[in-house]
Amino acid sequence: MIVSFKSYLMPSCCSFAFMFLRPAACKDHQRALEVSQHSEEMGLILGVCAGGLVILILLLGAVIIIIKKGKPVNKTPITYRQEKSHMGSLERSFTDQSTLQEDERMALSFMDAHTCGTRSDARSSVNEASSLLGGSPRHQCGRKGSPYHTGQLHPAVRVADLLQHINQMKTAEGYGFKQEYESFFDGWDCTKKKDKTKGRHDTLLGYDRHRVKLHPLLGDPNSDYINANYIDGYHRSNHFIATQGPKQETLYDFWRMVWQENCFSIVMITKLVEVGRVKCCKYWPDDSEMYGDIKITLLKTETLAEYTVRTFALERRGYSTKHEVRQFHFTSWPEHGVPYHATGLLAFIRRVKASTPPDAGPVVVHCSAGAGRTGCYIVLDVMLDMAECEGVVDIYNCVKTLCSRRINMIQTEEQYIFIHDAILEACLCGETAILVNEFAVTYKEMLRVDSQSNSSPLREEFQTLNSVTPHLDVEECSIALLPRNREKNRSMDVLPPDRALAFLVTTEGESNNYINAALADSFHRQAAFIVTPHPLPGTTADFWRLVFDYGCTAVVMLNQLNQSNSAWPCVQYWPEPGLQQYGPMEVEFLSMSADEDVITRLFRVKNVTRLQEGQLVVCQFQFLRWSAYRDVPDSKKAFLNLLAQVHKWQRECGEGRTVVHCLNGGGRSGTFCACNILLEMIQYQNMVDVFYSVKTLRNCKPNMVESLDQYRFCYDLVLEYLDCFEDR
Repeated sequence: MIVSFKSYLMPSCCSFAFMFLRPAACKDHQRALEVSQHSEEMGLILGVCAGGLVILILLLGAVIIIIKKGKPVNKTPITYRQEKSHMGSLERSFTDQSTLQEDERMALSFMDAHTCGTRSDARSSVNEASSLLGGSPRHQCGRKGSPYHTGQLHPAVRVADLLQHINQMKTAEGYGFKQEYESFFDGWDCTKKKDKTKGRHDTLLGYDRHRVKLHPLLGDPNSDYINANYIDGYHRSNHFIATQGPKQETLYDFWRMVWQENCFSIVMITKLVEVGRVKCCKYWPDDSEMYGDIKITLLKTETLAEYTVRTFALERRGYSTKHEVRQFHFTSWPEHGVPYHATGLLAFIRRVKASTPPDAGPVVVHCSAGAGRTGCYIVLDVMLDMAECEGVVDIYNCVKTLCSRRINMIQTEEQYIFIHDAILEACLCGETAILVNEFAVTYKEMLRVDSQSNSSPLREEFQTLNSVTPHLDVEECSIALLPRNREKNRSMDVLPPDRALAFLVTTEGESNNYINAALADSFHRQAAFIVTPHPLPGTTADFWRLVFDYGCTAVVMLNQLNQSNSAWPCVQYWPEPGLQQYGPMEVEFLSMSADEDVITRLFRVKNVTRLQEGQLVVCQFQFLRWSAYRDVPDSKKAFLNLLAQVHKWQRECGEGRTVVHCLNGGGRSGTFCACNILLEMIQYQNMVDVFYSVKTLRNCKPNMVESLDQYRFCYDLVLEYLDCFEDR
């Protein structure tokens, strides 16, 4: 019983215990389920947070990538000639671009060739890194921490959009160049200096923070002042010193600064006297002179049509070293306003950049007050470097930055517009010069016709030339279009602009001072040529008045007698033999000689109404090897012979002017002048730039070198000349 009871009791106890423990176990199990469920919810929340964080990081990364893509990118430049194919369709590219990626590609391709001084694939292998301005190769394009940052209110403009931007600014109503220019003067206040005797204008005294401080002279603690300020370049801090033109009392200070700063280049953008006022003191000697304890010796002078380069040696008492300094004197800035075109100034900037050693001190830039023209030069230099390296220009913020260094750096709205037009011209035209030793290979590449476009780099260059040639408005030819002058024009389609007219001085009764003739520069002399059509029967007297008034000792005739494509024939305008009077001018035939290429005639010319003015001996060169209906001469050697004869005669008789005429005073005359410029360019600078030569002439008379055949003939003649030179 006991056992039974035990055996009975045990399961009963177990059942009881189970019944007693079951509610507790259920509670624990439920609690465990709740904890598990809570953990899952927390994990889900954490997972969502982590996922959101990852997505946020990805979005930020994407934004950064987009921003970086939007910034200008330096790419390996393609060759200049490849870029010319793009230049022909530049304006079309402004409207045809459809996506941002395409925009960026077009902007880069536009600049790549213009930022590269190469002219062909062959040349690019020699000098891939040549700059837009033809200076030394730049190994580091784009410097970190450049002061010329893009502003949000006035963002930088891509070079590909520059033409469109300028056109919009010129036509904007209520906004444009005027408003931008006026904003430069907001809140300006000039720091006053105590030493006003050394400042040309009180209002232009330099800001203290960026002024150049001279080493004080012994016993004179105030001798550290000069009206000059450091200005950053694009690639280098304090690359420029902007200063006023030296006054008589600051000559020594100026040369102290040049010596102290180890300057190699001085850029002068003013004449000594303009409009009867002294603009700058002549601070250099004709031979050798002491300025305080600094001896300046003139070593060499190179005079060209638009600027002069003088080389000096500097020695200072107590120093064993000798410094070489070059002054680049730009002489073509007009007394009023700005240059009509930027071609000459851009070539000048190119020369300064190429000549300045990379380790030299700051480039000293001055005009009269050290503002205005000085600012234009510096802005152009900086912006052309920016265009080369980044494919953008930021003119507004560049000027703003310059004005924080020195007040009135841009003095007129006209100067501000000129800067834009000059940069546009530089970007459109690019660097077109070729070194003599690279010419043959480069020219061969220029003639190569692309199978896809069926065009050659030479043709594309000529098309670019046509696109940048100024088109004359009626207002620009107002004098030629006067009723009393109409009959003096062989063709109303070929008129000289007022700005280039050669006005007659010698009077003849009631006749006026107009003749259809334009002054044009050679490479080394201003107004060396006078280009005119073959004289009409009624303008023969005016023609000889022109010859006498301008001291022309040579007349080049490039058409045939009785050749005409109009109602006016080409009549003989000289006596042969004997003597004849044309109005007040008496022309006497002296002699004649001839070869198979040229007939040479010698004349004596005098004004019978003013015999006290003396007489002029004139040589006429009639070229025989240019057929009536051909665009180019029959023989390159014959044309070189003509050029050589004219050059020899002009050198012997003292470098008088040369009258050049053909039927219309355009295509043939322009070809002669361009070839003359090219041969001088080879002589003076050992380089060839057909584009620059023709563009310079067209700035005076747009019909100079009219056809592609004439343009190519200029290249062919240079090649012939260099081949003959090598054979000697």
